[in-house]
Amino acid sequence: MLDWIYVALGLVLLLLAGDTLVRGAVNMSLRVGIPALIVSLTIVAFGTSAPELLISIQSIYEGVPGLALGNVVGSNTANVLLVLGVPAMFAAMHTSDCDTKKSYVQMLVATILFMVICFLGPITWHDGLILLAALAGMLTWAAFEAKKHREAEPDDEEEIEGADPNLGWGKILFFLLLGIIGLPLGADLLVNGSTNIARGFGVSETVIGLTLVAVGTSLPELATTMSAAIRRQADVALGNVIGSNMFNLLGIMGVASLFGTIPVDDEILSFDIWIMLGASLLLIPFVFLKMDISRIWGVILSGLYATYILLVLV
Repeated sequence: MLDWIYVALGLVLLLLAGDTLVRGAVNMSLRVGIPALIVSLTIVAFGTSAPELLISIQSIYEGVPGLALGNVVGSNTANVLLVLGVPAMFAAMHTSDCDTKKSYVQMLVATILFMVICFLGPITWHDGLILLAALAGMLTWAAFEAKKHREAEPDDEEEIEGADPNLGWGKILFFLLLGIIGLPLGADLLVNGSTNIARGFGVSETVIGLTLVAVGTSLPELATTMSAAIRRQADVALGNVIGSNMFNLLGIMGVASLFGTIPVDDEILSFDIWIMLGASLLLIPFVFLKMDISRIWGVILSGLYATYILLVLV
């Protein structure tokens, strides 16, 4: 029972600390004159992925690297099936109005690159540098595209997550301190609790990463997508999932592999990684065929995720 409490506390700490770190970093960056475009492409993107990153690094230090790999693969599957499926059951998302083709193709390229590296595994620091180089290239392209859009429509200001012009320096430093302290503490509680639970149930750390940890670290994306769906901002919802999946594969696994070699379990190669790819391909009708994610699609996606979890746990 104590281990479940550790997991719950770890998740709460990670979610709160990640949010406060983003708020503090964004406002400090804007105060010192860093352009909003750079802030949104770097600090916000990395900050919202901080829980997954800290868990991956902590898992390697604790000697359970399977938890790190399972977390990334499981999170990407959950992002498509669960994070898009559940909100769509409450409010249909009109993705037919969105233009996410280029970003989606980049996500597929990142997915295939990650799969190739896994099949050539284990994942070493050399592979990490390749993943980070791909991420840098995609960020550069995104910055170029955003700059062109800003020049074409100078009055179209993008709202940056966590930006608050009234936030004082005292609160900024307080948020940064909470994030810096809370993230590693939450990651430590979650990894230790999850590892003990896995051993208690006789399942591998990879399975716990694919299920319990993956769902927990996908909660911020689920909350964001639910809010976007209710406000009928389908572009935000779909873009959030595509961007998060790219950062998971290239950024989190890239950085985590610099801290230690990550072995790739046979169960990941034979099943889970293909489910992740299949879930990504399910987005094709919504990206290229101008289909909406209706309530029926929401039920289908959520049902597929529930089936996947049952197959992993059986």
